[in-house]
Amino acid sequence: MKNNLPDNHNFLFRWACKSLKYFLLTLFGFAIACVVSQVFGASVIVQILSSLSLWEWALRAAVFIFCFFGVAIIYESSR
Repeated sequence: MKNNLPDNHNFLFRWACKSLKYFLLTLFGFAIACVVSQVFGASVIVQILSSLSLWEWALRAAVFIFCFFGVAIIYESSR
C-alpha cells in the first residue's frame, strides 16, 4: 500500500533506526533464550548469556547506537 506521505529522512537516520531495531530484537532474543534454557534446565547457556563480558559489549553497542542517533538528529535538524 502506497501512501502519499514523502519519506524525507536521510540515509543516516534510516540506518540508525534499523540498527536500533535489530539491537532491540537481539536483546529480546537473549531474553527468550534465557527463559527457554532455564525451563529446559540448560544452566550453562544462562551462565554464558549472563556473563559480564557479553553485557559490556551490549552496553557499548547501545551507547554507539544512541550516539549515532544523536549525530543523525543533529544532521537532520541542520538541513
